[in-house]
Amino acid sequence: MYEGNFPNKRYKKTLDFLKKTIPDNTTILDLGVENPFSEILKQEGYTVSNTQGEDLDNDTSCVRNCNADVVTAFEIFEHLIAPYNILKEIKAKKLVVSVPLRLWFAPAYQSKTDAWDRHYHEFEPWQFDWLLEKTGWKIKQKEKFTNPVKKIGIRPLLRLFTNRYYLVYAERKT
Repeated sequence: MYEGNFPNKRYKKTLDFLKKTIPDNTTILDLGVENPFSEILKQEGYTVSNTQGEDLDNDTSCVRNCNADVVTAFEIFEHLIAPYNILKEIKAKKLVVSVPLRLWFAPAYQSKTDAWDRHYHEFEPWQFDWLLEKTGWKIKQKEKFTNPVKKIGIRPLLRLFTNRYYLVYAERKT
């Protein structure tokens, strides 16, 4: 399952976290186009549909018109200018999200070849918690983890023990 060039640790951590919070046989709307991780979710027994590449800053119809039990967003909100808008509009009662954390020793990611592949936000945990709270979510579980890289240098060394990703399970406040 975690073979080839897939980001093994990140996928394993995310799947383990999801399994602790969401039972299989659950219907999921995964924000973002179909990807290797959405395929892993299907193999694990989840019923998954994905968004179709629409601009989620401007078009929130996918979450307003969705009947999924859970909405997931794995490394999506950092690409949005206004994640508040879509978080506010989600009709599902459960949310599982991961976001990259802001690293003091590295600037926000910006692809040099792809104009869409850039991070408008990289969050500190308190910022993302506040965003969820302001959009009507109550955090039930959260976890941070590192993501070491196989390179030599000061930054790769810092990545061995500096948390890079933040996973959150939240439920809609009633």
